[in-house]
Amino acid sequence: MSRYLTLIAAAGVLLTVAPAAAQQAEYPNRPIKIIVCLPPGGGVDTVTRIVSDGLQRRLGQPIVIENKGGQAGNIGAEAVFGAEPDGYTLLASQPAPITTNPLLYKNLSFDPTRFTPIAVMTTIPNTLTVRADFPIKNVREFIAYAKANPGKLSYASQGNGTTSHLTAVMFEQATGAKLLHVPYRGTAPAINDLMGGHVDTFFNELATSMELHKAGKARILAVTTPMRVPELPDVPTLQEAGLAGFVSDTWNAISAPPKTPAPIVAKLSAAINDVLTAPDMQSHLSLMHLQAVGGTPQRMAEIIKADTQRWGDVIRTANVTID
Repeated sequence: MSRYLTLIAAAGVLLTVAPAAAQQAEYPNRPIKIIVCLPPGGGVDTVTRIVSDGLQRRLGQPIVIENKGGQAGNIGAEAVFGAEPDGYTLLASQPAPITTNPLLYKNLSFDPTRFTPIAVMTTIPNTLTVRADFPIKNVREFIAYAKANPGKLSYASQGNGTTSHLTAVMFEQATGAKLLHVPYRGTAPAINDLMGGHVDTFFNELATSMELHKAGKARILAVTTPMRVPELPDVPTLQEAGLAGFVSDTWNAISAPPKTPAPIVAKLSAAINDVLTAPDMQSHLSLMHLQAVGGTPQRMAEIIKADTQRWGDVIRTANVTID
């Protein structure tokens, strides 16, 4: 009798496992939703929409983009964290919600370390960008004025704890200056106020700042790369201005809920890499001053670890906290 019951139990397990395995094998068989954890118009949103166009063709299913901005990406990340780990709800994010937010927020309703990495889509350096009518013309004058007038120069950020915020904090640490932080809910509203003259500066990513710079709607005082950017040969690096080792960049990545099955992760990662390595995509991203990254989920995990260490040092040194 016990052997008979054991056989029945084993059959039940097989019946449970078989449908799950079949679902993974035929994935995807319906639309996929990607939640962008920032408002429309910023780098994460733009890159996600470009990549999703290619993903639709390769996966054979529609991809729906939904923006859930707020709290440096926490709101969107929370929505994905609690979703079914079936590959049909994904997170598109900047570093903050999956790297530094545990160090900044006292109470998170999700564990960033449990997200399933899929792939980093692109990376891009940041810039020190000022409003068009800003009277200071170079970085050394900017630093001298900021140090002589603590809290007078205002800077926008994409939100508390975002890369733009932490880059400004790192700048304060490197120079001894004290700036006034004005956080926004994403890149687009921050840029609008920079162009409107409501804030003085923004440590913003290169692609958006480059367009503003070319159009005369803002000015790039410096880039945060080790070497000058070829498209801006006359714009110095912050290292040239005396800030040794000052490097800041940001990236856009796709993650899945915890415990997403490995076959689904592999299929998504392969499709994203296929999109990123296509010649037309390479050309498109180059025009936007973006560098395709791609690689394995393990590579994304390594990037997350390195970024968490870099910005964690900034956060701990400055004792940055967010209630």
